[in-house]
Amino acid sequence: MLFCPDRVLDGVWQIVPHVIGDARGYFMESYKPEAFRSVVADVTWVQENESYSRRGVLRGLHYQAGEWSQAKLIRVTEGKIVDVAVDLREGSTTYGKATCVELSSDNHVQMFIPRGFAHGFVVLSEVARFQYKVDNVYHPQAEHTLMFNDPALGIEWPLGEAELVLSEKDKCGIMLKDVKPFAGLL
Repeated sequence: MLFCPDRVLDGVWQIVPHVIGDARGYFMESYKPEAFRSVVADVTWVQENESYSRRGVLRGLHYQAGEWSQAKLIRVTEGKIVDVAVDLREGSTTYGKATCVELSSDNHVQMFIPRGFAHGFVVLSEVARFQYKVDNVYHPQAEHTLMFNDPALGIEWPLGEAELVLSEKDKCGIMLKDVKPFAGLL
């Protein structure tokens, strides 16, 4: 096996690739469709995105509703973040629950988040470069923001709120109680 997957929440996978290193550096396969499909999920990626942020930037918790929902495969190529996924699937035994995984350029861990989840991250290093594949195109009219500090989510962000850098959109998210759950994704 070229990677070691570990389910961290129903449908969400933490993926630790096999890294071969020596004095020159390292080599790893960051994605191999056959292995990914056979173990994690049968997903066809349509786009790859990259963002660059400085320490304290919190992006999220974002999701696209309806036919525009997205699955994501996330990795960090520079720096360190804590990545968060929140289950919004109707009827799920983990509805409203969050999982947090540290992703960094040092640990090479990736995170797979299926459709029906809100997603966000906070940057812990001075800067971070974040790359992610998606299985659906971005549709601004379908995007929503779940409030990052909603007590119902129980997320313990590793930085205090005074240290966070948020967009206006991320300061005005909705509470979990006001979310329309994703139907038909189980």
